[in-house]
Amino acid sequence: MLCQALRRFGQKLVYRHPLEKKVVEFEFGRRLHTLDLVALGVGRTVGVGVYFLANEVASNQAGPSILICFLVAGLTSLLAGLCYAEFSARVPHSGSAYLYTYVTVGELWAFITGWNLILSFVADALIVVQAWLLTFENLTGNQISDILHESISQHVPQVLADNLGYFVVVLLLLLTEIQNLRYQEYYIVFKLFTLIKLLVLGFVIISGFIKGDLHNWKLTEEDYIQDGLNGTSSLGPLGSGGFVPFGFQGILRGSATCFYTFIGFSIIVTRVKESHNPQRSIPVGIVVSLLICFFVYFGVSAALTLMVPYYRLRPGSTLPEIFLHIGWAPAYYVVAFAIYCSIFVGIYWGFMFPIRRVIYMMAKDRLLFPFLARIRTGTYARIMSTVIFGIIAAIMVFFFVLTDLLDLRSTGTLISYSLVAFCVLIIRYQPERKNRGNEAQGQEENGSAAEKLTLRGLFFPGSPTPTPLSGRVVYVCSSLLALLLTLLCLVLAHWPGLLSGDPGPITVVVLLLVLITGITGVIWRQPQSSTPLPFKVPALPLLPLLSIFVNVYLMMQMTAATWAQFGVWMLLGFAIYFSYAIQQGLVG
Repeated sequence: MLCQALRRFGQKLVYRHPLEKKVVEFEFGRRLHTLDLVALGVGRTVGVGVYFLANEVASNQAGPSILICFLVAGLTSLLAGLCYAEFSARVPHSGSAYLYTYVTVGELWAFITGWNLILSFVADALIVVQAWLLTFENLTGNQISDILHESISQHVPQVLADNLGYFVVVLLLLLTEIQNLRYQEYYIVFKLFTLIKLLVLGFVIISGFIKGDLHNWKLTEEDYIQDGLNGTSSLGPLGSGGFVPFGFQGILRGSATCFYTFIGFSIIVTRVKESHNPQRSIPVGIVVSLLICFFVYFGVSAALTLMVPYYRLRPGSTLPEIFLHIGWAPAYYVVAFAIYCSIFVGIYWGFMFPIRRVIYMMAKDRLLFPFLARIRTGTYARIMSTVIFGIIAAIMVFFFVLTDLLDLRSTGTLISYSLVAFCVLIIRYQPERKNRGNEAQGQEENGSAAEKLTLRGLFFPGSPTPTPLSGRVVYVCSSLLALLLTLLCLVLAHWPGLLSGDPGPITVVVLLLVLITGITGVIWRQPQSSTPLPFKVPALPLLPLLSIFVNVYLMMQMTAATWAQFGVWMLLGFAIYFSYAIQQGLVG
């Protein structure tokens, strides 16, 4: 009895969403071409991060080597984008990482992915709130916050006076969300402001190459002394100078922070049903939008560090302030106003719509409470959900500073991207599942039991097409690789003796690399699915494994406080799953 109960429990954890079962779709009555999808991806990705994140990373994490940080973050996102592109061609539904993990590795990992996406979108909403307020304050010369602080701080606690502006912005966002703006009209406005945004950032890049000074990429400690800083300032240690003043560790930490700026491209995969020829246009839209965003970020960060010495950038400052350093005050106001407007227009995508979409999908699959599914079916429910999430966002302002939100957002997204890469690695080597339900899955299990696993069969499988046994071999090997890659990243990131030549950590790294190479060879020898697709991730299994490795290594750069906050969120999620969802899911 105990064995049967454990078996049923395990089957629920790995139950996969049937491909023929109806999937929640999101349509808005407009057909999108490839250019529309590129505009959507660029408009969503080039968001608030580029306006204040570059200053933050350059000032105290990477200096001029922020260019390398954006390169690493861009390549990481491109690897994830390739994996998303294959899934959009393989699973032609308006989905996300949640749907992709559900149809590939089962219910538990789908819940973890969806739960992380909710955290990511909530953090993203708070980042938008803080960025919008910061831009508005800079435009008004901080006069509003000074007036509020002077007139209110005498009557309320200090923490309320300091954060009252956030409540005002949340209220404005709620009013914006409640208004009924037709999608087609909004989309035209969205594309227009995306174009304006790119033109403004292009002006920043050209200004940087006109007014920039290459000496700012090779500063020395003498420059600090001439500025009266003596190696330290309000920013803390200024680094050793040169192009990489904070060393290799600074590049890694900066890459983990810069990763936030590339996150928005995944919105493209939610537009499958609206796209003309989605199997082609969605992969092209993802890759092209990521490339455009990388060149924009690369150019802006180059202009920023050429125009202003990195140690003069203030934490919390915004991109337009670089024009005050070179005496172009009119350009400051023009760029700041354009940023303010673009953030306002982007609120529709970045505030409530993604949160409601993921919660609705999970509630329809009975992985969250059923009443949450009504947040998309009625006006009253939508307004109430917006108010509730707005209140939660306002409360979270007291507990999270901007860097905490950025790290939480990046951590949740990196985990989701890693799971998508893991799913691509698995699903390419599985036998066909189309038009199969639970009965077919049971036949697969019986078929795999009939086959015999031999050492020779691991490297020289007898079938040119995937079989249940070869699919299970890949599943087990991929799981082992994910574990070994995580251990390798832990050793590389947190074993100080590695760089000093200590034979202990070097031996561990070599052993892990040998095991990883051997298991990768086993996966490489297994037969792949021959199903024709408009796009497939090249160089399997190397690219998905590289994506997982880079994602995990960037996660290792997060602080202990970030992991503690993330752990609390996951404990809450597991409490919901094991007390409710596991009994009520699609096989509950």
